[in-house]
Amino acid sequence: MHTVLATLLLARGRVVSDTRLNSLLWGWDPPATSGAQIYTYMSRLRKLLGDEVRIERRQPGYLLQAPHSSVDLLEFERLDRLGRSALARKRYSEAGALLAEALGHWRGTALANVTEHLADAELPQLEEARMHALESRIEADLALGRHEQLTAELTGLVAQFPLREKLRAQLMTAFYRSGRQSDALQSYYEGRTLLADQLGIDPGEALGSTYAAVLEGTRGPGPGARARHTGGSEDGGGGAPSTLPPDVDEFVGRQAELASLRSQLAESAAGNGPRRLLVTGMAGVGKTALAVHAAHTSAASFRDGMLFAELSEPDGRPRSPREILTGLLRGLGERVGGAGGVQGGSAADDRLELEELVRLYRARTAGRELLVVLDGAVEGRLLDPLLAGSADAVVLITGRARLTQVTGARTTTLAPLGDGAAFDMLASTAGRARLLAEPDATDDLLAYCGGLPLALRITGSRLAARPYWSVARIADRLADPENRLRELCFGGMDVVGALLPSLHGLPGPARASLGRLSGIGSAPFPAHRAAGLLGMREATAERLLEELVDGALLDLCGVDRQGRPLYRFHELVLLFAALPVTASAVHPKPTPAL
Repeated sequence: MHTVLATLLLARGRVVSDTRLNSLLWGWDPPATSGAQIYTYMSRLRKLLGDEVRIERRQPGYLLQAPHSSVDLLEFERLDRLGRSALARKRYSEAGALLAEALGHWRGTALANVTEHLADAELPQLEEARMHALESRIEADLALGRHEQLTAELTGLVAQFPLREKLRAQLMTAFYRSGRQSDALQSYYEGRTLLADQLGIDPGEALGSTYAAVLEGTRGPGPGARARHTGGSEDGGGGAPSTLPPDVDEFVGRQAELASLRSQLAESAAGNGPRRLLVTGMAGVGKTALAVHAAHTSAASFRDGMLFAELSEPDGRPRSPREILTGLLRGLGERVGGAGGVQGGSAADDRLELEELVRLYRARTAGRELLVVLDGAVEGRLLDPLLAGSADAVVLITGRARLTQVTGARTTTLAPLGDGAAFDMLASTAGRARLLAEPDATDDLLAYCGGLPLALRITGSRLAARPYWSVARIADRLADPENRLRELCFGGMDVVGALLPSLHGLPGPARASLGRLSGIGSAPFPAHRAAGLLGMREATAERLLEELVDGALLDLCGVDRQGRPLYRFHELVLLFAALPVTASAVHPKPTPAL
C-alpha cells in the first residue's frame, strides 16, 4: 500500500495507469489477481486518507487529488526553485534560508517502505534533486563567508559521496578560505585518485578549476574574511557592487609596483591623475594578479564599487564589446538581455545595440566613484566602446602590449621577477625550508623559470603536490631545454598555453620569423644580427622585431654604443620559439565584430 500511495503522489496530479502500477508493485511478473489487489489497495487508502483526499478511477488508471493537503515533495520542489532563483540573483541570505527550508522536508530516506521496483525508478532522481539543493545551499553559505562552519559538514558529505566533484570542490574552497591550503590540495589528490581508479576519468571542470585557483591563490578570501558579493548588495542593503575576483591571502613580490599602482589609483580616484591606467608585460608575468590585488587594497577610494571584466577568451580570442558591456551592466544591477547581439540581425542592428549599451553604461557610471578593471586587452580598437561608456570611472587595463588607443594613460610595465622575489614566490608554494635545504638545486630551478611568475607557480605547485620529491629531482627534469616547457605544465597552468595567444596575435611575417630567431640566444642583440639570421635588410628585420616587442614576445632592453636599439628574448620564449607548434602556428581567428 505504501508503494501505491507513493506512486500516486509522485504523479503530481496526473493519472497513473494500471500498467505502471503493476510494474512498480511486481516488476515484470505481476500476479493474475493484480487488478483486484490494486482495487483493494485503493479502497484501503480512501478509508485511511479521509474525505480531503480523493482517489478517482480514471482510465487507464487512478488519479489522486489533495488540493488542501501539503505534500513534502511538492513543498521541497517549490522552495528549491525559489532558492535557486535567489542564488542566481546573488541574494545569498535569502537563497540559503529557502534551500535550508527545502531540505528540511527531507526526513529520513525517501521511499523507505516501497518496493524495489518503485525505488529503482524514482529514488535516483529524488536523491539527485536533494543533492543539487544541498550543493546550492552550501554555495550560498560559502558566499556568505561561512567557510569555517562548513568544513565539518562538507568533510562528512565528501566521505559519504566521494565521487561528487562539486562537493569536493566546495570542501577545497572551505579549507582554503579557512587557511588550510594543504588540506584543500590533499582533498583534490584523493578525489583525483578515486576518479581514476573507480571511473577511469580525470577531474572535471569544477574540481580542476578549483584546484588551479587554490594553487594560484585565487580561491576566495583568506581566513576570517567575508566573501564579497557580486552584482549588487546582499539583502537589499545598498552596498557597492564588486565583481572583482577574490583577493589572494599573501601577495608575493611586486611590492614596488604594487605601491606605485595603488598610489596611481588613489590619485586617479581623487581627480589628481589620469583616469586610465595600464599594466603590461609578457604572458605569465602576473598582470592580473597585481591589478586585482591593487584594486582590492584600494577599495576605500571607490565607494560606489569595483567592476571586473575579462576581455579575452581562454584561448586569447577577444570577446565582443557587446558581451563585455552586458556583463558590466549586470554587475551594476541592470537587467539586460543576452550578449550575443540581435539574433539574425544586420550589422546595422548590431551597431545600434552596441550604441544603446554604451549609452546605458555611460548613464549608470556617470558621476560615480567606480573602478573598472578590464583584464586581458588584445586590441585597442575593441576598447573604444568600453572607454567611451565609462568616462567618469577609473579604468585599470591589463594587456600584453602597450595600447596606443588609450591616450594619456599611465603605464606600469612588469618584467620577470628578480632572484629574491622569485625565491619568495617559489617558497610560498613549495615551502621555504625545503628550498633552503637544497640551495644549489633551488638556484637551478630559479634559473630555469627565468623569474616568470607562472613558471614559478607551476614548479612550486609540482613540489607541493609531491612532498617526497627532492628539489634536485624536479631541477633535473627541467634541466633539459628540449623538455623544459613540457615540464612547465601542471594543474591547469601551462607556459606554452599562456604564450600561444601572443603568437597567434602576431602579423604573419613576424610570426614566421619567431622560429627562425630561436637560435639567437638570450643575450641582447641589435637588429642587424637578426637581419643576418633572417636573410633580409636591417630595416625590414627591425620592423619585425618591433612587432615581436608589441606582441610581448621580445623585450627592448636598451641601446648600443651607436644608439641602435638592443633586443632580448626571455629564455622560455626562446624555447617556445623552437617548438614545432610555433613553426606551424595557425592564423589567428577573426576578431569579433564591434
